[in-house]
Amino acid sequence: MTSGLQAAEQAIRLMRAHEDIVQHGDGCPAEVIARAEAEMGLVFPPSYRRLIEEFGTWEIPPTEFPGVYKTPALGDKLLGSPAYTLEDREVLGLPHHFLVVMHDDVWEVVVLDTSQPDQAGEYPVYAWNPGVLEGGLMEKVSDNFGEFTLAECRQKLG
Repeated sequence: MTSGLQAAEQAIRLMRAHEDIVQHGDGCPAEVIARAEAEMGLVFPPSYRRLIEEFGTWEIPPTEFPGVYKTPALGDKLLGSPAYTLEDREVLGLPHHFLVVMHDDVWEVVVLDTSQPDQAGEYPVYAWNPGVLEGGLMEKVSDNFGEFTLAECRQKLG
């Protein structure tokens, strides 16, 4: 089994090899990542941190990985996972220990469950559907974010 960080590195290589398809940002500095973690009160796992450091935000059409980024129009406001996580807590009742890593038509809300770290500091990935049951319906989709991202890359990029 590949570690989350190893899978993230493989995903980065695969996306770099398909720059004609993949769209991505320019990466995210450590101080912005630290601020995002502080705003949410959560810590990123190594695989998620690595991908955010590399790209900030990225898309393997049609799948969007919001990551962490800012735009000139919104100034210093952090977008992506911090914005989704904080908004979903307020609007959807997202449990505090969930870190939103994607909104998707298929998966609904993809979250990392930070209450379940493994020995490497990685968290399992769940599809969370807030409207099905009180507290939401969850389906585990991967052991960690690196493997989840690599699987999405392989599916869409070959």
